[in-house]
Amino acid sequence: MQAMNTHLLLSPTTTVIDRRPNDLFPKKLSSQSSRVNRKGRRSCSVGHKGANGAHNINPSCSIKPEADEDRRNKMDRRNVLIGLGGAGLGLGLDTNLLASGAPIPPPDFSTCGKTTDEVTGLDCCPPTSEVKTPTRFKPVAPPKSSVRTRLAAQNAVKDPDYIKKYRRATELMKGLDVDDPHNFWNQAKVHCSYCDGAFNQNLAGYKCLEIQVHNSWLFFPFHRWYLFFYERILGSLIDDPTFALPFWNWDSPDGMYLPELFELDNGASPLYDHYRNTKHRQKDFLLDLNYSGTDVHQDPKTLIDNNLKTMNRQMNTKDRCVFFGQPYRAGDCPNPGGGNIELIPHNTVHNWTGDPKWLAEDMGKFYSSARDPIFFAHHSNVDRMWHLWLEKIGGKNLEQDDWLNAEFYFYNEKKELVSVNVQDSIDIGILGYAYEDVDIPWLTTKPTARKPANKAKPDGLGLQDQSSAAKGGFSLDSKISIAVPRPKQGVEKAEREEILILRDIKFPSDQGLKFDVYVNDDADTPSQPSQSEFAGSFVHVPHKHVMTFKTNLYLGITRLLKDVGADKAASVVVTLVPRYRNGPVTIGAISIEQSSCD
Repeated sequence: MQAMNTHLLLSPTTTVIDRRPNDLFPKKLSSQSSRVNRKGRRSCSVGHKGANGAHNINPSCSIKPEADEDRRNKMDRRNVLIGLGGAGLGLGLDTNLLASGAPIPPPDFSTCGKTTDEVTGLDCCPPTSEVKTPTRFKPVAPPKSSVRTRLAAQNAVKDPDYIKKYRRATELMKGLDVDDPHNFWNQAKVHCSYCDGAFNQNLAGYKCLEIQVHNSWLFFPFHRWYLFFYERILGSLIDDPTFALPFWNWDSPDGMYLPELFELDNGASPLYDHYRNTKHRQKDFLLDLNYSGTDVHQDPKTLIDNNLKTMNRQMNTKDRCVFFGQPYRAGDCPNPGGGNIELIPHNTVHNWTGDPKWLAEDMGKFYSSARDPIFFAHHSNVDRMWHLWLEKIGGKNLEQDDWLNAEFYFYNEKKELVSVNVQDSIDIGILGYAYEDVDIPWLTTKPTARKPANKAKPDGLGLQDQSSAAKGGFSLDSKISIAVPRPKQGVEKAEREEILILRDIKFPSDQGLKFDVYVNDDADTPSQPSQSEFAGSFVHVPHKHVMTFKTNLYLGITRLLKDVGADKAASVVVTLVPRYRNGPVTIGAISIEQSSCD
């Protein structure tokens, strides 16, 4: 099992190839940032002491929005946030409002903090705005002639005019003033700030809880809005409102390579990034959607088959929380659990692209990933998966108000600070873009059951002891097999997905982690991703801050149980195989339950 690099050294502040500004890593905390208490993280971010105590839990940081007697006469926070539209931004208003059962609030830019407590840590804060009340942005569907069509990268590279436009727009963006919110590096900070702890839930009254757009149901809508404005900014720089980003078509054999579009002319192109895996940037080097930190030799036909069947497995769930990620509301701990696509292929492609010789930057670390222009092509295809899940699989969007009313702030193409919500992101037609029609071979490429004769058995424990051990937690030091009872048959069984749940997965947040999950698999040799016994994986992309990360894994297994002939069984044997890790990994409980996602 491979141990990934654990050192958190800083990358150079400037490079000839990337033309990065000198202030990506400020030497001093700004006076604004230094006032922010970055230590309070509630018990959901378990204290993990770094070199100088970064991110230890601060007992004095109350997680309660306010005393009960102080909030009795206040309006319900759900109504306040919907009407607030971010009016509390930087005004010091009393926003300590009742937050129970309310959407995640937008960030308070006035309290943006560094991602760590270290003086040399990364400053993710985007440029501040003098605007006190962001403009509410409401998209309106454009005429058909103005729809932006996102092309598959392998097709876009065949169009010299497109290459010229994309390069020119990116070059102009990288050359903007360092204080310009459209500056490429400031746009990269937008992702860093929302994903690496720069903002807390201040506008909901939870100053100790970070706003996190990964590992929850916010993943898809946040990144859709992020790309939407980034794309429009690029178009405005070249005076072409129809300009569209490409998508990295990694779900099809034609796109299972690092796109040539981003490698042309090496450092002479603004689309080039020095911090990509040198081996993987070789022409015709196949992408492994189940990448486990090392390149295992597989013949191309087998690897493509594994990739296509992985896509089929990840996309084929009707359970909305398994697809989108788990609910995440104001007052909740971050990282309740990512959805299928976020884990694989989103996280694995990030890790596959980053440079292992340079701490996996840029793509292999969340704080640096948006510094690589390929990030936006990657996420364009992630966004396409949301669209395809609705159009091809028959999935349905979530309907909870706390999802629909969650808000984010972005700078638009006019450099105006705007507020947007999830509800307005769910229709790409209204947002004015579409995806090129390309083949989707994974739609008809299903995993096949292995049905081994030598099935794995629980590791020396009976079913009752196994269940008790799982509920009490265990360390994932090596391969382990656990007997897990299934829920009793119920009238809703046919309508609700059976979910394999691993709760309270804990590990160092700045470390990479991947482990694979199998059900009723062979005792000696794990199944391939193309086989039904392979249930899925947990994959983590490292963060900058140093603490113990806590999250959950939800895998839909209804189809798997039928395929492997276990749909009538009272229990199944779940095998966990760690692929890479650094530091301790523990799992609090494992169970199979019927979905409660509405």
